[in-house]
Amino acid sequence: MANNEESLKKIISHAKEYGFVFQSSEIYDGLSAVYDYGSFGVELKKNIANHWWKSMVHFHENIVGLDSAIFMHPTVWKASGHVDAFNDPMIDNKDSKKRYRADVLVEDHIVKIEEKIEKEVDKASKRFGDSFDRIMFLETNPRVVEYRKKVEEIKSRLYKGLENNKLADIKTLIEELEIVCPVSGSRNWTEVRQFNLMFSTQIGSLSEGTNTIYLRPETAQGIFVNFLNVQKSARMKIPFGIAQIGKAFRNEIIARQFVFRMREFEQMEMQFFVRPGTEMEWYNFWKQERMKWHLSLGLPAEKYRFHDHEKLAHYANAAADIEFEFPIGFKELEGIHSRTDFDLGAHQQYSGKKLQYFDPELNESYVPYVVETSIGLDRTFLAVLSYAYDEQKLADGSERVVLHLPPFLAPYKAAVLPLVAKDGLPDKAREIMDLLKVEFLCQYEEKDSIGRRYRRQDAIGTPYCITVDHQTLEDNTVTIRERDSMLQERVDIATLHDIIARKLRNNK
Repeated sequence: MANNEESLKKIISHAKEYGFVFQSSEIYDGLSAVYDYGSFGVELKKNIANHWWKSMVHFHENIVGLDSAIFMHPTVWKASGHVDAFNDPMIDNKDSKKRYRADVLVEDHIVKIEEKIEKEVDKASKRFGDSFDRIMFLETNPRVVEYRKKVEEIKSRLYKGLENNKLADIKTLIEELEIVCPVSGSRNWTEVRQFNLMFSTQIGSLSEGTNTIYLRPETAQGIFVNFLNVQKSARMKIPFGIAQIGKAFRNEIIARQFVFRMREFEQMEMQFFVRPGTEMEWYNFWKQERMKWHLSLGLPAEKYRFHDHEKLAHYANAAADIEFEFPIGFKELEGIHSRTDFDLGAHQQYSGKKLQYFDPELNESYVPYVVETSIGLDRTFLAVLSYAYDEQKLADGSERVVLHLPPFLAPYKAAVLPLVAKDGLPDKAREIMDLLKVEFLCQYEEKDSIGRRYRRQDAIGTPYCITVDHQTLEDNTVTIRERDSMLQERVDIATLHDIIARKLRNNK
């Protein structure tokens, strides 16, 4: 775990030094769990968002977009259940004064037991070699069976306590498991209590005339309340989807681990409206489609896994997470949920307006069921950045830090570098910039030695460096250097556009 924490620290440091992510309001000592994206970070983030939007909206004829407001009528959140039930169980350690989510403390304890199971499996696998039967070992090894039984008991007690709002039972569980505070190491806990995660504010010009409204904790409700507006104006037939990228706000109890868990974050969501009875077919379809999209980012399949939910939200009849192996372990990156007709049904009830679809094939009206795909843009940013980060020792003994970003996501597609800032080389380099910048975001740089400039471009993930030298003035050729291999070749300026375009196509 120490190595993982060290790895995350290096990524955070790199993100700040090279203009990807800054602590918000840093000159005032920052604001906890709120971050600003710098000049390179904002480009990477936009490229990820654009790739999602194209894949989801442009490539599906039956999915359209929406951009709903952050502020919504307060009854929206009453209908959705957020006012009464959008809570996390909170517990404080009296010695460290640190606050934790009680369920996360228990789940972290479960992970430690599961790690012990994996150690036993690894040992047995090495001992028995090719003849090793993993399933049989998990079901028959006495120590593993005991571990698994313990995990099931803990999960059962935790989920029962959460479901029935028996917070005292969760406190008892934490005590019995002898869970200690990660900071103080003590077991001196407060009682467990519920904590609503929504930020509230007032709307209106006079304080006595204000109404309490909320910063939206999710973007989905903006889609649901606009269901009929979009369906009618875009002339959509079921099944169809509405996609949205937007900010959401949650007053998280545990807000840490860099941009993984923030109080202000961005979601990329798509709500897919289907005929009741077909939702499981579409749920399984979107599970596979979304995993394909993640793999299209160029990250390896072994970094991902599905986690099917045992405990379902009250509105769902199926739910799964796509988890990614971050430096902090496998964590949720995207959720796929079959939400039934809960959302549209609740808004129909609270608003008094019919939110139904007339199905010409069945010749009847019904409240559609919904299959949701919801992915964190900031988490996807962290997944891409953390996997791309690499410290390399080169053959000549020197070292470099390089971001192996998929070229189509990289902030800059190419850097144009005059070998020296004189002899007409900058003018020629500017001509090349003008040629390329119409289609590709490029950076011009002439300060420092060419080697240092290469290292800077490696560190921000630029796929190509184009060096303009004295020979360029004679024969219109340049040296093009590829980031990952560091191989250089001499090419004609006229071929640069096609070389870069081909590189980007090959990596989509």
